[in-house]
Order: sequence, then structure tokens, then C-alpha cells
Amino acid sequence: MHVLRQRRGHAAHRVEHAQDLRRGCAREHLQVAVLGIEYDAGVGLSEAVVNYIADVKGEDEWIRQFRLKALDVFNRRAMPTHWATKDLENIDFAKIRYYLSKGQIPKRTWEEVPDDIKRTFERLGVPEQERKFLAGVEAQYDSEAAYSNIKTELEKQGVIFLGPNEGLKEYPDVFRKWFGKVIPTNDNKFSALNSAVFSGGSFIYVPPGVKVTQPLQAYFRINAESFGQFERTLIIADEGSEVTYMEGCTAPQFETSTIHSAVVELVAMKSAKIQYITVQNWSNNVYNLVTKRGLAHEESEIRWIDCNIGSRLTMKYPAVVLNGRKARGEVLSIALANDGQHQDTGAKMIHNADETSSNIISKSISIGNGRSSYRGMVHIPEHLRGCKNNTECDALLINTNSRTDTFPAITVRGNGNSVQHEASVSKLSAEQIFYMMQRGLSEGEAMSLSVNGFVNDLMKHFPMEYSVELKRLIDLEMEGSVG
Repeated sequence: MHVLRQRRGHAAHRVEHAQDLRRGCAREHLQVAVLGIEYDAGVGLSEAVVNYIADVKGEDEWIRQFRLKALDVFNRRAMPTHWATKDLENIDFAKIRYYLSKGQIPKRTWEEVPDDIKRTFERLGVPEQERKFLAGVEAQYDSEAAYSNIKTELEKQGVIFLGPNEGLKEYPDVFRKWFGKVIPTNDNKFSALNSAVFSGGSFIYVPPGVKVTQPLQAYFRINAESFGQFERTLIIADEGSEVTYMEGCTAPQFETSTIHSAVVELVAMKSAKIQYITVQNWSNNVYNLVTKRGLAHEESEIRWIDCNIGSRLTMKYPAVVLNGRKARGEVLSIALANDGQHQDTGAKMIHNADETSSNIISKSISIGNGRSSYRGMVHIPEHLRGCKNNTECDALLINTNSRTDTFPAITVRGNGNSVQHEASVSKLSAEQIFYMMQRGLSEGEAMSLSVNGFVNDLMKHFPMEYSVELKRLIDLEMEGSVG
């Protein structure tokens, strides 16, 4: 939930900056319009683009330098195709638009949201879900949030739910302490890209002892062609607090490639609990390249629940660094790869303290010529005692051309630690489908029933509204795969 503070006193100044950049830049399309029309960084990535974003947002010099250093790291780092996929080489970074905004300030009431944006999110059920069971919600449209709201009683308890730009300006002491600390800029090429051009996302702080009983939620919508969305999320749960955050992601189908490259940092202080739930339904042209990592202190818990549907390529490996005694990390993931899709997903658990525990359960479904990959890492060093890990990787192949790969990397040293790993690959039985069809189900219904049964034990961990939505998405995917 990011803000362009377009107060009239600053607007003219920012337009002048943009005009100076345009005159000094070789690119043709760097442009800006006044007050609520459109901010467009143009096509391609350069220092001029980074400076443009910093100028439009009115950022302090330290964050501008943070961005520029990140750009340098991105330019120097090689593409990770040696271990992932050659498809990354098809991304043409010179043809991507890195910042696009109508200049909207996030509205605090639904009625204030512009009609065209409101219609988009109404189709996704945003206002209905907010009224039913959400403690707070933001809706991001391309680079900036169009709507943001949090319940009054949570504000009175000191809960902060803002965008990163607001967090930088209004709560610098809290924000700067952890920003870029859980995931350093140089962690990987795409975390560097995000650090250079990030816009939108969420900043959440929950004070000590406060338990947010209803979820906070963000919706991310890519509405522009040849566009890159780079939200940045930082969630800090102070000692003894609890919070659940949910995100939903969508994009229309375009003929050109689109990038979604996010960075998510979680910090759970002593005895705190963070649950982060993702249900994404990207179109087939989206490269979904996300870095997610949580830092768990003593007796805290971080849980990732991750559902990946759609996209051309997803590379996402939620991680938990268990830094405190008796800290717990968990990743529960579902990935569905249809024709022309590759879901390269997994999890990472880094044990850095005694009596820490971790649990990884991964379910993948490959349809047609779709490909799913589990890529995981569990690390328990020699000096630790009483650590436990459980890793389960199950794959379901729907067709003969479907593909699945499993790359577990489990390193356990020393004595007094325990690890167990299970993996299975199964194929949907033609006899099973035939049996169900003889009892009145269509082929699509029979396939949907089988797939939903395969993931049912994980779906029970989702909130009811998300379980229903996930089942609906699976049904739609299976309908399109019949024949």
C-alpha cells in the first residue's frame, strides 16, 4: 500500500524533476503528467529510471543510493540459468516498463476509488471479502495502491498497515532497522532488481502482545502490457504478537511478457507468530520471480502457505531462518503447472539455534506438458542439538507428457538432531477417471475431484474463503485440460 503524496506544493517540483530527467535521458518515452493523470518511467532499465522513481516518490537520499547500488548489483549478477531454467534468457529487460501509475493516492473508503479500478477489484470480490472477514485490506493496481484501509480498533492498538514508502517516511526507526536486512540486496539477481525499482507492497508492524485475529490482505493486479510489478513487503511481529497476512495476485493475458518480482521480509520476535498466505493466479505470460524469507527469534513461529497457479515461470522458495531457541518454521505449498508452464518452487529452512523445528509439505500437479520442480534446502550445522525437520514432496502427473523433478538438499551434521524425508510421484489413473465417469461425472469433474483430493490435506490449513477460491481455480484449470 504505497503512496504518492501528491500535495500541490510538491507536485510541481516533481514534474520539474521529471522534465529535467527527460531532457537529459536518451530514452524517448520518459514522461510524466500532472496531478493524477499518469507517471510513466518509460521502457528499459537505467539510472535515469531509478532516479525518476525516487523523484516521483520524493524519497530521501539514502534510499535513492540504496536503489542505485542495487541496480549496479543487478547489472553485474549473472542470470541463474545454470541451475534453474533457460527460459529466463527470454526476458528482455530493455522492453519492460518499470514504473507506471495513475498517480493515485490510496483511498480510505471504497467509494473514493476511481470507477475503472473499482470495477477491476469488484470482480475479484475485494469489498465483499473486506466486509466479511478482513481486518485490513489494500489493493494495488500496477505500481501503486489504489485503496487501503485498516479497522479502527487495530489502529488504536498501534498496528501499522501502510506501504513501504509511507513506512519510510512516517516510521523510519522501525522500518530502517529491518528493511533489506532479512534479504540483502545482493542475495540474488532478482532481489537486486526489486531493490532498485520497488514500488508498492506492504509495511506491517504489530506491537508486543497484540493478536490480530482477522487477516490483513493485499491484492496485486497487473493491468498493463510489458510491465514489471515490484512490490516490497516488510512485516514485523513484535514480542508475543500474532498476525496473518494474505495476498492474491492476478493479471490479464497479454501477448508480451510481464515480470512480477517481489521481495518479502518477515521478522518474528520472541514468541511471535506470522502466517503468510499466497494464492496467485497469473496469466501464462508472467515471469513470477519472488524472494521470500522470514527471520524467527526465540520460541517464535513463521508459516508460509503458498499456492501457485498460472504464470509462464514461477521461481519461489519461501525460507525461514531459525535464529532463536525453539523457533519453528513451516512451508505448505501447492503448485499447479499446465501447458507451457513451469512451477519451480520449494522451501528453505536454516537452523541456527538449538531445539528448532521445521516442516515442509509440498504438493505439485503437472497437466499436459506442464512442468513442476521442487527445490528445497534444509541446513542443520554440527554444533546444534535437538533440531527436527520433516520434508514431504508429493507430485501428481495428469498426462504422459507431464514432468516433475525433485531436488532436495538436506544437510544435517552432528548428533542429537533428527530429519525425515519422503517423496512420491503418482499418475492419475485412467481406470479411476473411467470409474467416476460411469457414475455420472464428466471427465473434467472427475479430474477435478481427483486433484482436489490430492491437495485436500493442505487446503484445510487455508481460511475457508481461500479454500473455496483455490478449489474453483483448480476446477477451471482441469476443465481447460480435458481432451
